[in-house]
Amino acid sequence: IVSALGMRSALVGRDIASTAPELVQVPIVTSGHQVIAEKVISLKPTLVLIDSNVGPQSAIDLIKSAKLKVVIIPQAWNIQDIYPKIDQIGKAIGLQKEAKLLNSKMKKAILKARVSIGWNPKIAFLYLRGTSAIYLIGGPGSGADSLVSEFGGVDVGAKTLKNPFNTLTSEALIKANPDVILLMTNGLKSVGGENGLFKLPGISQTSAGRSKRILSVDDSLLLSFGPRTPALLIKMAEALQDMK
Repeated sequence: IVSALGMRSALVGRDIASTAPELVQVPIVTSGHQVIAEKVISLKPTLVLIDSNVGPQSAIDLIKSAKLKVVIIPQAWNIQDIYPKIDQIGKAIGLQKEAKLLNSKMKKAILKARVSIGWNPKIAFLYLRGTSAIYLIGGPGSGADSLVSEFGGVDVGAKTLKNPFNTLTSEALIKANPDVILLMTNGLKSVGGENGLFKLPGISQTSAGRSKRILSVDDSLLLSFGPRTPALLIKMAEALQDMK
C-alpha cells in the first residue's frame, strides 16, 4: 500500500509477506510472522507501521522504547477491509488525498475483476503446514471466503463451520464435499505436493479430490488484502473457469 501510494523510496524495511517485485531490495525485518526489533531499530526509521496482528508484543515494546513512532494499522480479512486500511496508512504518512484516489481505483478494479466463471463451485480453503503438523480448514472470516464470494463461488467451510480456522478432519471435509480445494503454494509443498495432498484423510473422497481440482495461490497474495487483490481475483477466476 505504501508503494502504491507513491512512497516506495521511503521504505527501509518490510515483513516477509511483502513480496511485490518492486520491494525485493527492501530489507526484511521479520522471521516468519515475528518482528525482530533489533533489525527495525537498526534501520532508523522515522515511522513504523505495524499490523494489529503482528508480534511479539515484547518486540513492539522494544521498538517503542527506542523512541520510534509506531502506528498500529487494522487487519484486513476481507475485501471491504482494504479501504479503511488504505485510509489509515494514507493518514499515517500524510497522503490522505492519494489514499482516497487509490481507494477509488481499487473499487473500480475489484468491480472489473468480478467476472462470471460460468459455474458456482463449492470451494474449501485448507491452511496446511505439514512440517509443523498444522492442518486447518477455513471457515467464516478466514479471508478466503471473501475472495471466493467475489466470483460466485461458495466457501463450504464458511457455510458449515464456526471459526475462521478449524481443525481439518476427514469427516468435516467429506461432509462439505468441495468441488475445488484452495490452498497456499507453500502449504501444498509442505504436504508433498498434490500427491501428498491426496493422501490426506478425506481428500480423495471429495468431488475436488476425485476430479483433482486443486487451486494453489502464492502465500503472500492469498490473504494479503491490498493493491494486488484485483489481479489475484482475475487469476483465480481464470483458473476456476478452466476447471469447469
